[in-house]
Amino acid sequence: MASFVHLHLHSQYSLLDGANRLDDLLQAAVEKEMPAVALTDHGNMFGAIDFFQKARSAGVKPILGIEAYVAQGDRRDRQPSRSRSNHLVLLARNEQGYRNLIKLTSRSYLEGFYYKPRVDKALLAEFSEGLICLSACLKGEINERILENREADAESTAKEFLDIFGEDNVYLELQDHGIPEQAQANEVLRRISRKHGIPLVATNDCHYLRQSDSFAHDVLLCIGTQRNLSDEGRLKYASDQFYLKNGEEMAKLFPKDPAAIENTLAIAERCNLEIPSGEFHLPEFPLPAGYDLDSYFKKVVQEGLEQRLAELRSQGSPTLKEFSESVYHERLATETEIILKMGFSGYFLIVWDFIRHAREQRIPVGPGRGSAAGSLVAYSLRITDIDPLRYQLLFERFLNPDRVSLPDIDIDFCMRRRGEVIQYVNEKYGRDHVAQIITFGTLAAKAVLRDVGRVMGIPYSKVDRIAKLIPDMTRSLSEAAKSVDALSKELDRDAEVREIVE
Repeated sequence: MASFVHLHLHSQYSLLDGANRLDDLLQAAVEKEMPAVALTDHGNMFGAIDFFQKARSAGVKPILGIEAYVAQGDRRDRQPSRSRSNHLVLLARNEQGYRNLIKLTSRSYLEGFYYKPRVDKALLAEFSEGLICLSACLKGEINERILENREADAESTAKEFLDIFGEDNVYLELQDHGIPEQAQANEVLRRISRKHGIPLVATNDCHYLRQSDSFAHDVLLCIGTQRNLSDEGRLKYASDQFYLKNGEEMAKLFPKDPAAIENTLAIAERCNLEIPSGEFHLPEFPLPAGYDLDSYFKKVVQEGLEQRLAELRSQGSPTLKEFSESVYHERLATETEIILKMGFSGYFLIVWDFIRHAREQRIPVGPGRGSAAGSLVAYSLRITDIDPLRYQLLFERFLNPDRVSLPDIDIDFCMRRRGEVIQYVNEKYGRDHVAQIITFGTLAAKAVLRDVGRVMGIPYSKVDRIAKLIPDMTRSLSEAAKSVDALSKELDRDAEVREIVE
């Protein structure tokens, strides 16, 4: 099998466009004996860490990248007539390149977002170190100029990229998905390569795993664009060739360009990213004079326990009759020692502070849930309102010194006023030090049946009847097809239902 590395590939994180699931992708890469694979999702790095870790575990070298949207003018320009963008593939050679990809994607969302997250050439020049640039698909600027019969402008763009990224870090992409325009562009790219000494590299714009997945990918596009398969003029890929081809298939596509195949391996050799892990980077908690984090943490926790014990005494708590106050102090000392040893005193002070602020502003705060309820420190700081001794809750379920991981404190705020708490944190630590965590929505079995049936134009009454055969909360459609007898019978007797499920 000819050696080849895919350097232009979209996963499930190219949302509602990429249909390569990471686990399936890496299994296929191993089966095809590919030494490395790149991940180049559209304008984002949502899947980077997940991909990096899974690829390493699978014995496949991970190459992290993006297919960036490069504004034709200033990234901040949001005038419709001046806001067009082109594609450009960027790959991280090393940690500096990875850091620059993060900066580029962050700035593309914060500064350049207009329908898509956009960078511009000025930003590329500022954060080009450690990156390899590939000229991308037909939507790349060089190919766009070629198809407009502006070969001189295409050459000028190629030289711009050489100036930005350096002569050793720019490659012209050859692609062949059976599209006539690609054959036209490839001939000109070969000329530009010979004239300016810019190497060629062969890629396949992978959006799904197998050629037979083309139809499922087409349905996915319809879900993403809210169109039906029967709609005229909808977004549709021009062929069924956007899959994970093996090395032999790629070599047959480019028999006159062996160097373009070999360059995929050469680029993979040059990309040697190591991502530091195992360290925690926490915001700095502002301290009063005369204290460090640990001493202030111990002070606040001790004062908090004394207040709690005073309340328990005044309430005639049955727990104090069962456990003496010395037991509370011993438990607190043990928890405090573990927290200090693990280096989490600042973390607890940060959480204590914004919950204290919420209570002072009379913003309702939940009593606590999850494993944090087993912490007497959390109870003393009023992060939770549950006495762990009374309910015999274990601290080790929350923090275990034998398995160092960040504490996970689940906090509920009043939905109407939670924005005030977020604003307080923004103001205290700086907006650029605060982020909200993304949640990726996935379609469970019932929902995906209804969506697929809709875009295929199947009558709603029929799709709804089939969807109702599936038990609520069922995630896996394949499991439902095997375990639900009524659905299995429908699959056996009705080809249309079978097609929806498949």
